[in-house]
Amino acid sequence: MAEHDIPRATAKRLPIYYRYLNLLLDSGKTRVSSNELAEAVKFDAATIRRDFSYFGALGKRGYGYDVEALMNFFGRILDQDTLASVALIGVGNLGQALLNFNFHQSSNARISAAFDINEDIINTIQAGVPVYSMGDLEDQITAQRIEVAIVTVPSVAAQDLADRLAKAGIKGILNFTPLRLDVPASVRVQNVDLTNELQTLLYFINNVDLANE
Repeated sequence: MAEHDIPRATAKRLPIYYRYLNLLLDSGKTRVSSNELAEAVKFDAATIRRDFSYFGALGKRGYGYDVEALMNFFGRILDQDTLASVALIGVGNLGQALLNFNFHQSSNARISAAFDINEDIINTIQAGVPVYSMGDLEDQITAQRIEVAIVTVPSVAAQDLADRLAKAGIKGILNFTPLRLDVPASVRVQNVDLTNELQTLLYFINNVDLANE
């Protein structure tokens, strides 16, 4: 993503805007208002206008936003023309699901290499992706110029792995383990805690139910 001084929450919404604008363009729509966008992406119109304002005047009063121009703009911001290679470490049940998801069909990222300790799958192709031994980790990351890694290993192995990834030149880690990784400032970590997300969802559901009783 190009460098812009924007809030983290705004940055996380940009891919959602980009995907919806793609759908609009495919349907033949040429312009859209912030209210129409709000209805589709479920963010309020004021939030959308504030997000867009960080990038200057993207729309026109009384006209709205040009769909193709806006989509191309966010495509450049998100580096959609550059296909990023991603390493997947841990080809268990979750890792297999991520391989089958096939990121490159809907984004500018693709899993190009997977790593595991299971001798039964090392040196095989899983969902079109070669699986290497953990001993090949640093060499493959360097050879394939991989800068992003997805980590789905057991928590006990996560920190040692993060240390290896940082030393190998990885710049970003998508961490599916419950452990909060200690990494250098040059490495960005995005934590995906499925258990926490589910518990949060249940909390809000239960509180809504209680409020309605």
